Amino acid sequence: MGSYIFCAILLLSIGISLASSIEDQKRDKISWLPGQPKNIGFEQYSGHVTVNEQNGRALFYWLTEAPLTHQPNSKPLLLWLSSGPGCSAIAFGASEEIGPFRIKPDGKSLYLNPNAWNTLANILFLDSPAGVGFSYSNTTSDLYTFGDQKAAEDSYTFLVNWLERFPQYKHRELYIGGISYAGHYVPQLAQIVYRRNKGLNNPVINLKGFMVGNGVIDDYHDLVGTFEYWWTHGLISDSTYKLLGTACVFGSSTHPSAQCTQAINVAAAEQGNIDLFNIYAPLCNSTSSLKRDLNSRYPGMSIAYDPCTDSYSDLYFNRPEVQKALHADAIGIPYTWKACSDVVQNSNWGDSPLSMLPIYHELINASLRILVFSGDNDGIVPVSATRYSIDALKLPTIVNWYPWYDSGKVAGWSQVYKGLTLVTVRGAGHRVALHKPPEAFIVFRSFLENKNMPSSS
Repeated sequence: MGSYIFCAILLLSIGISLASSIEDQKRDKISWLPGQPKNIGFEQYSGHVTVNEQNGRALFYWLTEAPLTHQPNSKPLLLWLSSGPGCSAIAFGASEEIGPFRIKPDGKSLYLNPNAWNTLANILFLDSPAGVGFSYSNTTSDLYTFGDQKAAEDSYTFLVNWLERFPQYKHRELYIGGISYAGHYVPQLAQIVYRRNKGLNNPVINLKGFMVGNGVIDDYHDLVGTFEYWWTHGLISDSTYKLLGTACVFGSSTHPSAQCTQAINVAAAEQGNIDLFNIYAPLCNSTSSLKRDLNSRYPGMSIAYDPCTDSYSDLYFNRPEVQKALHADAIGIPYTWKACSDVVQNSNWGDSPLSMLPIYHELINASLRILVFSGDNDGIVPVSATRYSIDALKLPTIVNWYPWYDSGKVAGWSQVYKGLTLVTVRGAGHRVALHKPPEAFIVFRSFLENKNMPSSS
């Protein structure tokens, strides 16, 4: 009799939990976005998930499921993290790179991205940490005390709580991805998921692998490769190249010193008014375009980046009707929405390990699928920086360096190591999916299918 009552209570609690999840999903479902094309054929959800009750800290997400014609219930889940630190995955990943929509120059209308990744997976975009995009904290000090570990813990809590809200994804294959400073976020979160999965009282998340694009991996090797790239591509003088090597690479074992910052400023002056995120790309001349500085990795490296698309996001996501449609207006939004948070970017970022290589080793040994990809026109985290960092892992080579093709043309190069695949994308900058959308789509498809890049012309 006692066991019968226990089972009845258990079934009742499960039923209540499922009913609550269904209601939460209904609340988060996006019925229509302003300027959205008709008949898009896929479902969308967005809203806030609390990660810290005491401080009132909540992260904002936007889920774009696979089209109904592509069987979303059978597709994996890709969690896409923001870069920066302090920049929005909604602004960049969702709206300019891999998401299903692009924003038109008027900042009012959307059009479909023909190379959207949600035809291959259900994409979950996350703004992290609090203070980025529509993510927030009711405790102001939170915004000034973030670091890698705290951001990773919040992202893990978000994922666990989000899966409670969307239980249909609980056992789905999960991949984690991102670019730039997400080169820290992605492996750190993957490490937490991997370790917590081994705990007896933790939910088991079906993590299969992760991917990082033009990501910060290892300070020493990243710096060596970056300065070498600037010099070999004619962006700096011989004397400045030597100065950078002395002041930044061999001058300190910690994050860039004052001498290093000064040397980087000299390099920036020599580089002139170019888009270092894509060194061969023309600058946007629109007077209304968003100007923002890069201060995401090396203090003092403030180089103007002015893609017109950034300003379109600023216009669109500041519209009250858009914020209402995204369920982002519940917090009142007492500030102007920005693609990158001034508060977070200028905060005292608490911890930023010098190297991700130990985490790579741990997760390679855990047999996770790992892809590192790089646009070869990027001057921020160049392909040479990535190659030096990957080489430092000392992994055996399975398939040596070879060209891969798209429509009969060389689209990049690849090398397959034991436990990791490196892919370069020819002619792409820091944000590969923005500059080379079809090629980026092929990279993601090959990663999901666990196949090498197409090697035949």
